[in-house]
Amino acid sequence: MCHLADHFRWASSVRFCPLDTAIGKTLVRFEDVALRYGAGPEVLGGVSFHLAPGSFHFMIGASGAGKSSLLSMIYLARRPSGGHLHIFERDVTTLSRHETAMMRRKIGVVFQDFRLLDHLTALENVALPLKISGQRDEKVRRHVAELLAWVGLAEHLDSYPPTLSGGQKQRVAIARAVVGRPSLLIADEPTGNVDDRMAVRLLYLFEELNKLGTTIVIATHNESLVARFNHPVVRLGNGGVRIDRRQPGADARPGKGSAA
Repeated sequence: MCHLADHFRWASSVRFCPLDTAIGKTLVRFEDVALRYGAGPEVLGGVSFHLAPGSFHFMIGASGAGKSSLLSMIYLARRPSGGHLHIFERDVTTLSRHETAMMRRKIGVVFQDFRLLDHLTALENVALPLKISGQRDEKVRRHVAELLAWVGLAEHLDSYPPTLSGGQKQRVAIARAVVGRPSLLIADEPTGNVDDRMAVRLLYLFEELNKLGTTIVIATHNESLVARFNHPVVRLGNGGVRIDRRQPGADARPGKGSAA
């Protein structure tokens, strides 16, 4: 069994204990999914694709193409207005409130607006998922401190979010999302407020998680960063989606506004 003490070694690289990934199963499956807000027009329509356990995808599209809306369905903040969406092989429309909350514990999310708790320090924000899961305080502090040092925040462990820059807040948010070693990590523009060097460093962190089983979906406008890392790309446009640079673990079927 893998213990917290074995999860993180941040000196020259990041090491996690591997997750079990079921061969042949689908982690995320969209089947002719549509989304609209209220009585307005469809934001997304006819979206069909799936992501296998342990896959890594970038997601790109022009502003307003629906990236954030698509991600919000994957991390269970919204339910489709049409079609079928399965996460961890469960139809999300059938989940109870309790089942939704339990499933969210398997998902790490990096939000564009960070969503840090201003009354907690950087270290306390990152440690929160571990404390909720019952990890011992002394181990939590040591390993969270190592993670924050790895993302360049060793001098800000006890700083509160209002005193941090946008880029620093973003790194705290990323650390919080990965610290619990989620089965699925969703990141909405995770490198938007950091310089190129730190952006690459953060992508290496995501790749290390992915190598050990975490499924990664990263929405970004940074085409140069996408080009640097060889992962399939989910492209959104005209209300639909297609997957480019197809590799094992990615599949797309035609739908409204979609291409295989």
